[in-house]
Amino acid sequence: MAGGLLSGLGMLLASFATSLTHLYMSIGLLSGFGWALVFTPSVASVARYFKKRRTFATGLAFTGVGLSSFAFSPLFQFLVDTYAWRGALLVVAGMSFNLVVCGALIRPLTLKEDLASPGDPGGSCLGKLSTLFGLPLLSHWPFMRFVLAVTLINTGYFIPYVHLVARARELGFDEYQAAFLMSVAAMADLCGRLLSGWLADCRAFRLSHILVAWTSLTGISLALVPLGRSYPLLMAIGVCYGFFSGALTPVVFSILPEIVGIGWIFGSMGLLQMMESIGGLLGAPFSGWLRDMTGDYMASFLAAGAFLLAGSLVLVTLPNFSSCLGTSSPACRGTQVEAGAEPAPLTPASGEHSSQDRD
Repeated sequence: MAGGLLSGLGMLLASFATSLTHLYMSIGLLSGFGWALVFTPSVASVARYFKKRRTFATGLAFTGVGLSSFAFSPLFQFLVDTYAWRGALLVVAGMSFNLVVCGALIRPLTLKEDLASPGDPGGSCLGKLSTLFGLPLLSHWPFMRFVLAVTLINTGYFIPYVHLVARARELGFDEYQAAFLMSVAAMADLCGRLLSGWLADCRAFRLSHILVAWTSLTGISLALVPLGRSYPLLMAIGVCYGFFSGALTPVVFSILPEIVGIGWIFGSMGLLQMMESIGGLLGAPFSGWLRDMTGDYMASFLAAGAFLLAGSLVLVTLPNFSSCLGTSSPACRGTQVEAGAEPAPLTPASGEHSSQDRD
């Protein structure tokens, strides 16, 4: 709810901007912070509400990303043509304020895997703050390896969003053909999220194996982009990239409870988002620098594919067990992390044990 309020307020203030600095402060800082507050709790709430069909539920929730990628660009252009850019930002602000209503509809759950409340007596102030910000996860080596893998993945993941259209224009295709590439990739992305969620919940393969497969295929499809010199071939590669990249997204977030336990889902997702954003921030400028140095986009897309393949190699090192940091189930008590690297478990919160009712 706070994120919806901040993101809408940022867009509202941006409609009154008189300089580029005002846009940086309103959209970049205020709305960006609001969207960050919206995204992490939304994804984590899905993981807490669902147990048996968690990956499919996550994939279904993420279809909104594919739909918005397909629809928002022409919608915003229509709003700009109709109401000018200030009016368009006002409409987007109204859309963002609807997130407050969506947040009010999410019912909080109390699960048996939850950590002890930071306000519980019996712990030091420093220990409570450490738990509140998820700092024990920094010594949880399977989680930190997972963070490294996702950061590498993110470094290459968003490069096509920035440079694929420019690559198509470089090959001589007109602006509408180039833009249509991303629209088709967005629709393939949507299909990939749904199919990946369904496949993962069939339990025929481990989530870690599925994630490595989708990540590797995404990396290979990016490395093949320089071969797409005709429009049909470039379109086919774009569809493959959209499908595979969409397929890996729900698995990334669904595997987190298996690594850290559902009680740490909010803290782990916040830390993961913070670290992987560094990769997303550096990937596009780095690929642009490669383009300037080499004179074409071949090195840029090869590097993008290499980052994803490197991330898949790190994922292979994850242990084949469900780490249950912060829980006290019999299975978790018998689990060993590497040579004494398991962080000390925390006491589960008392309260209603409703996780057995989730599906």
